[in-house]
Parts: sequence; structure tokens; C-alpha cells
Amino acid sequence: MLICGVDETGRGSAISGVWVGACILDPNNPIEGLRDSKKLSAKRREELAEEIKEKALSWSISIASLEEVETLNVLNATLLGMKRSVESLHIKPDKVFVDGNKLPDLDIPAEAIIKGDDLIPAISAASILAKVERDKVIKELHELYPQYGFDKHKGYLTKGHMAALEENGPCPIHRKTYSPIRALLEKQLELF
Repeated sequence: MLICGVDETGRGSAISGVWVGACILDPNNPIEGLRDSKKLSAKRREELAEEIKEKALSWSISIASLEEVETLNVLNATLLGMKRSVESLHIKPDKVFVDGNKLPDLDIPAEAIIKGDDLIPAISAASILAKVERDKVIKELHELYPQYGFDKHKGYLTKGHMAALEENGPCPIHRKTYSPIRALLEKQLELF
């Protein structure tokens, strides 16, 4: 039975889109050390991502864009990204395991598993692929907008990020529908 793992990263961020990985591991070519990407160092994630790309039977990374997040809401955009990622695999899996408690609309049997990224190796692999890809893009976004400190908080609304938003206002990659950013924009409008 071919098992596909699916996981996302960036859903709770206040910038850009959501990255979704899908992965079918090769049971005859195991990968040691797979676990939730958040529990691995950046260096180890990068090493594992290369190994996953070499050894997996099939893998894909899809993005639900900033526009999709803003238009559909982050949950529906994420589910769309998951559907895209599974449909982008060059092998059709027999079953899909998704990290979390919601499932995308698929024509394949699927199961949502809370904390699946630490329980199912294929979900761990998908998590790692998505996180490594997103982290590369975040580095590029940091170079474009260094005043926000994306390299430190990856777009999540930390105190430092909120202070940078207060000082600079949102930039084009911020999610304007997110309430803290929307409130900031409304406050700026009141000043004029």
C-alpha cells in the first residue's frame, strides 16, 4: 500500500502564502531521523530534505498563495494547497495521511491525524520538505524587507515583528486580512 503524508507550514504566519508538502516514502529505502520539522535544526532539516528528494518514491511541494490566503481564508487556502500537492505527485497513493484535523477534498481515502508529523514518517517527510522550501523563500523576503526581521521570526507575530509593523506599517507580503494587521491599517487610516 502506498501511503502519502501531507503537511503544511506557514499557516499561522502573518506573511506570504502557505507551503504544503506531500510525500510517498519508499518502504525499501528507509530514512533515519524523520520527525516533526519543528523539532529539527535547520541544518538537519536541509540534510533530510535532500535525502527525502533522493529516496522518496514521489514528493511535491505546493504553495497556496498570499492572494488565495486573503481571498479564501487561511484554512481553505491550505486545503487547496494540500489538494494540489497530492495531485502533483507522479504516483497516485492508496491512502493519504494529513497532519491536523481537517482534510482536503481528494478522490483518495484520507485520514487526518493530530500531531501526525511526529507519528507518521511520510507526514514528517512532507513537513520537512515544506519547511525547508518556505525557509528559503523567507530568507529572500528578509533581504527584500530587512526592517521586519523575517529571518528571526519567519513572519509569525512576535513582539519584535509587531514593533516593526508599528514602526514601518505592513509591506506587500503581509496578510492584510489578519486582524492585528487590519487593525494597524485601520489605525493608520484614522490618522489621515
